[in-house]
Amino acid sequence: MTKEVAVVVGSGSIGLAIARRVGNGRTLLLADYSEKALKTSADLLGGEGYDVTTRVTDVSDPAAVAALADAAAELGPVTQVVHTAGVSPVQAPTERVLHVDLLGTALVLDEFARVVAPGGAGVVISSMAGHMRSPYAAEIEHALANTATSELLTLPFLQPDQVGDSGAAYSLSKRGNALRVQAQAVAWGRRGARVNCISPGIIFTPLAQDEMSGPYSEGYRRMIETSAAGRVGTADEVAETAAFLLGRQAAFITGSDLLMDGGVIAALRTGALSLTAPAES
Repeated sequence: MTKEVAVVVGSGSIGLAIARRVGNGRTLLLADYSEKALKTSADLLGGEGYDVTTRVTDVSDPAAVAALADAAAELGPVTQVVHTAGVSPVQAPTERVLHVDLLGTALVLDEFARVVAPGGAGVVISSMAGHMRSPYAAEIEHALANTATSELLTLPFLQPDQVGDSGAAYSLSKRGNALRVQAQAVAWGRRGARVNCISPGIIFTPLAQDEMSGPYSEGYRRMIETSAAGRVGTADEVAETAAFLLGRQAAFITGSDLLMDGGVIAALRTGALSLTAPAES
């Protein structure tokens, strides 16, 4: 009997934690831009008893994402799709952030909408950054949600000279992620599948540790101190939330964006927190 397939795009700390939750009893297809990172994660999961296969994929490349979806479908019924891949504003310039974080997510949503199995579910890992500068103007939000993916980066307000720095690009991209998930829930629903978004706050990963010691360190400190939780989150907490949204208990939830930030945005909205410079998760 062919096993179900779980696809995890992005093999970092959060992707790995979610893979452990959804991979039991399924064929686990891991995808990542970095062949080295992919091999490390696959070897680790394989050593723990998971049935793992891998595919090097650049999510900003339409052909590569289409090939990934096709490869997943060839393995068996695709019942779990998890998209965690992205770059932060300290890793990449404005144009690269838009291509990976915004376009890449749109491509994954499009391609897996055509192969996800009935009863399947997807989760996109976005960021609380999408809530920091939102809502944007109504026409911008409508365009982010509904513009054809092939035309997305031709939108005038998404030209790098209009977007601004990589921090602004990151926030705009993450808002776009949640909006496109909501719009794509309709297409996924036609196949009897669901898709949702999670917007984590500061999650303790190697990347976050680097960022917290960089130019945004003071902003991070203020966010942690003023949040209701008063701490950072963990990859395991994100994985638990993803497992819930992917599972039967969440069968009536689709097109949603779940903010799990320990209360940072609440502090920002109520005035308890004021950011004088962008500080992204």
